[in-house]
Amino acid sequence: MTAIRKKYSKEFKLEAIRMYENGDRTITEVEQALGITAGLLWKWKENLKNQPQKEEAFPGNGRLTDTEARIRQLERENALLKEDKEILKKVLTMYSKDGR
Repeated sequence: MTAIRKKYSKEFKLEAIRMYENGDRTITEVEQALGITAGLLWKWKENLKNQPQKEEAFPGNGRLTDTEARIRQLERENALLKEDKEILKKVLTMYSKDGR
């Protein structure tokens, strides 16, 4: 039997972190009060700390942050431009051989 995985909203995670940081409770006490798995609050706190742009933390179910999405888009564009360049090189080579 598989366990059902709970999903928490970005707002819930941020509020849980605020509860810990602004209160006199330990991480364990906050986790117990919110009914979340042990260690989850620490994981959320680390995720937020390691995010360069705080508003991009916790993007959601498999979604990329705006920065990651932009990087992927630019990588795709770069790959297409490289392909175009290679095609143009081949065409130029073909025409330069015919001109001799």
